[in-house]
Amino acid sequence: MIKNQRVKVLNKPSLTGKTKYHQGVYRPKNPQKYLGNPTNIIYRSGWEKYFLQWCDMTPSVVGYGSEELIIPYVSPLDGNLHRYYIDFVVLIRQRDGTIKKFAVEIKPYKQTQPPKMSSSRKMITESLKKQIDTYTINQAKWEAAKKFCVKNNMSFIILTERELLKGKKK
Repeated sequence: MIKNQRVKVLNKPSLTGKTKYHQGVYRPKNPQKYLGNPTNIIYRSGWEKYFLQWCDMTPSVVGYGSEELIIPYVSPLDGNLHRYYIDFVVLIRQRDGTIKKFAVEIKPYKQTQPPKMSSSRKMITESLKKQIDTYTINQAKWEAAKKFCVKNNMSFIILTERELLKGKKK
């Protein structure tokens, strides 16, 4: 289901500029490509901003949206139904002229890997518990996204800094 308007914005960009993450409102150079309100494109990290710029400036991208697709999933932590806002939907013209639709999640590589507990630790710290919970919820979200995409003739991909920064000078 494609949402028509944002219900709630979490982690709003700080007006003081003092945030832990690089967040803000993206102003596209090609607003006609955006699949929503092009004056309200929120990015929640520098990697998301980089991806928005790529979508905006890449000729084969014929359309894109940010947090415009909502997929229901059941959280393994509480057993309740939740809503997963996919980071991006991207429509890309293939070499044969067809349009392929992608659901794209941007995540730090570390969050795509199972948390590791030190062999010297006997107890789970709060930090490790939070990492385990995040990983567990992400797995449930991604499984729901994969199933949704199969049913809707889309491809689900997760991009990390490894893919986003590949070939880019550091």
